[in-house]
Amino acid sequence: MIADNLTSRRNFVAGAGTAAVALAALPGTARALAPDDALGAAAMPGKAGSVRPFRVTVPAERIAAMKRRIAETRWADPQPVEDDSQGVRRQTLQPLMAYWGGAYDWRQVEARLNALPMFMTEIDGLDIHFIHVRSRHENAMPMILTHGWPGSVLEFLNVIAPLTDPTAHGGMAEDAFHLVIPSIPGFGFSARPTTPGWGSDRIGRAWSTLMLRLGYDRYVSQGGDCGSVISQRMALQHVPGLLGIHLNMPAVVPADIARTLAAGDPAPGQLSAKERRAFEQLQAFYRDNSAYAAMMNTRPQTIGYSLVDSPVGMAAWMYEKIAQWTDSGGQPERVLGREAILDDISLYWLTETGASAARIYWEDHSNNFNARGIIDLPVAVSVFPGEIFRAPKSWAERCYRNLFYFNETETGGHFAAWEQPALFARELRAAFRPLR
Repeated sequence: MIADNLTSRRNFVAGAGTAAVALAALPGTARALAPDDALGAAAMPGKAGSVRPFRVTVPAERIAAMKRRIAETRWADPQPVEDDSQGVRRQTLQPLMAYWGGAYDWRQVEARLNALPMFMTEIDGLDIHFIHVRSRHENAMPMILTHGWPGSVLEFLNVIAPLTDPTAHGGMAEDAFHLVIPSIPGFGFSARPTTPGWGSDRIGRAWSTLMLRLGYDRYVSQGGDCGSVISQRMALQHVPGLLGIHLNMPAVVPADIARTLAAGDPAPGQLSAKERRAFEQLQAFYRDNSAYAAMMNTRPQTIGYSLVDSPVGMAAWMYEKIAQWTDSGGQPERVLGREAILDDISLYWLTETGASAARIYWEDHSNNFNARGIIDLPVAVSVFPGEIFRAPKSWAERCYRNLFYFNETETGGHFAAWEQPALFARELRAAFRPLR
């Protein structure tokens, strides 16, 4: 999110089918859950505190309607420049959209999701969707993983196996995790808030409720982007059960540096080389690439009409940031693959959450690169080179009193788990080993 007078950088679905999901996905049980008659983003409400199985089945007519709207796009005229300085170039977007409206198959990712134990539970009056995968290894550490914008739970699909079953992926049994992967309220299959107040503080408290409801009274939290903000708010609030957090987009910019950036002044002369690099990256972001955040931070409803009405408009809005923030030289298909990018974009479109997801910016209305208070719980940080800015350790040490792990990786970007799942898994194993 963006500083003060700038603005901040963060910062349907599926009619569902009936399904019985083994309660082995929940701690301490072995019997099967009785299926609900209807499961989906608008699933039938359960009893307070109940956990209901969930499946995704997007109606065929909804997919056909999406493709029809793509085909009927009224395209903007080509940009009069030879680079991306005006946004996503038409010659980049148009072929991707042609594939999306043609051969792209949503059912493949739908099947991947339905192969996982997915659930819905009501917290504070709102249905929360989550994936819950327990490790077969004894003494696995419970961990909640939180996505961001323009991401989703799909970011974490390829890290589930290496984190829950490390011995099959180059790790040790004692590095195993039980995973809880929720959709943020207003994103994906979670319900869309109908009243204000669902900012990161409240979501952090909801995540603690979720973990305790699942039987985890000691757990860790991990996040990047919005997930980083939520994890840090959990730590600042000392939510029950939280042992520590891992971040791949830490909020560490000191107050004096934040003021300098907000004023548009040059970098202070006393900065180290790594601090100067971070300052210049943030300076460039605020100057050239933060318009999306200004809009969602102040007028999410206004941009929201376009995001839920035009699939190509929504795709361009999201693809620009996926391209900029991956460690891919502006070609995210090279690291994520075309299918994965379109899976994520389709999830937003089919759940009609373009507007509701944008509202978390308005709710937080703060700069989520800047340090916010002093966190005294254990904090681990992994810095990936393609991140929006590469946080220097010197800044992290100023706001994380118990910084017990800090590592700079050689590859990967803002969407670390999505881009480099094996590396991401190794980072989490190493980071949380001292807390076991």
